[in-house]
Amino acid sequence: MSDVKAELREQFLEAFGGADFPVENQMDLVPALPDGPATKFEAGDVSFTAMEMAAKLGSEQEFPYDTAEELVDDILDGLEAKGMI
Repeated sequence: MSDVKAELREQFLEAFGGADFPVENQMDLVPALPDGPATKFEAGDVSFTAMEMAAKLGSEQEFPYDTAEELVDDILDGLEAKGMI
């Protein structure tokens, strides 16, 4: 796993770990984010907000998610598929 991917994984688990799982859609995740949709994730030369990420990954996610780990795995796979990391 690349350093960027590992760092983002850690940030995502921290940010989304407080969500009330299972989550049915992206809006269920907003209350868990420290700055809501404006929450920023940064690693290496990669930077985006939760809102930017949600807009680009909507088609890559398969809700519902029962755990933060399942969600984060799909997020990272989607970011790679879209060439964002």
